[in-house]
Amino acid sequence: MTTIEVVAAYSKALSQGDIPKAFSHFSPEAKWHQPGNHQFSGTKIGLEAIGKMLGDMMGATQGSLVINPTGALLSNGSLVSFPVHFSGKIGGKTVSMNGVDLFEVVDNKIVQVWLFSEDQVAEDEFWN
Repeated sequence: MTTIEVVAAYSKALSQGDIPKAFSHFSPEAKWHQPGNHQFSGTKIGLEAIGKMLGDMMGATQGSLVINPTGALLSNGSLVSFPVHFSGKIGGKTVSMNGVDLFEVVDNKIVQVWLFSEDQVAEDEFWN
């Protein structure tokens, strides 16, 4: 598989709600770098920590968190850039913005993910 195919397979499984299949594309020691200054910020190491964070985000938004691709996946060596739009609701607060997820793929497994938001302050306010 190419690096793009690995990330595309992860994204497809995630969009279908198949979390075990989505996580099968990750290295067990993967690192997820969540930006900002809010309850989910920081580096999560390993599938258990990453899964807990994503589950807690879905719980906080009562399942309303949606992440949609907005453009082509682009690669440069082991890195894949994935433009996205994400939205969600927590009580009376909403978020709807663009971002870029950057994946590092080694030996057909995602080993690191960095997220970038177009308005980190607004995202921080949403999650806090």
